[in-house]
Amino acid sequence: MTANTQPVLEDDTFLLRPLTGSDRDGLTEAAADPLIWAGHPATTRYLPEVFGPYFEFLLKAGGTLVFTEKPTGRIFGCSRYYVAPPDEAALSIGFTFLTRDHWGGATNRAIKALMLAHAFAHADRVWFHIGPSNLRSQMATAKLGARHIEDAEIDLGTGPAMWKCFRLTEADWLSR
Repeated sequence: MTANTQPVLEDDTFLLRPLTGSDRDGLTEAAADPLIWAGHPATTRYLPEVFGPYFEFLLKAGGTLVFTEKPTGRIFGCSRYYVAPPDEAALSIGFTFLTRDHWGGATNRAIKALMLAHAFAHADRVWFHIGPSNLRSQMATAKLGARHIEDAEIDLGTGPAMWKCFRLTEADWLSR
């Protein structure tokens, strides 16, 4: 896969740009709400001492895009592109979180539309790997048209773990 996993993507409302070390404070602040992580496997990631190593992982791993509001420049979350086994001809999108003021509206779809347009320029399918207890993300991903294909143990860079594996084809995305 030769896709640029660090693009700058934008629409009228949002700017998605590559994560840098100078984003630490803004992203740590965005992640500081315990309710963001309540359904997530890492339920204490809102704590700075837990989020710090996670931030370093995202920075080192690459492919992470920071989400900012264009009018204010405020960071309100992030996501990343990565290649995951066993389908190395496809891109994956994951490690996503949003501040609660961006839940339940059009934000996730708008951000994913930007990310998916970029991904589908390089592959005809995109994978999402979601923790089994993260029902909110599973539902949001299904709303995009992604289908649950299997549960699998995969190492996404943080050690082997069980994931719900959702696949979204370009055809399914365009039909929504």
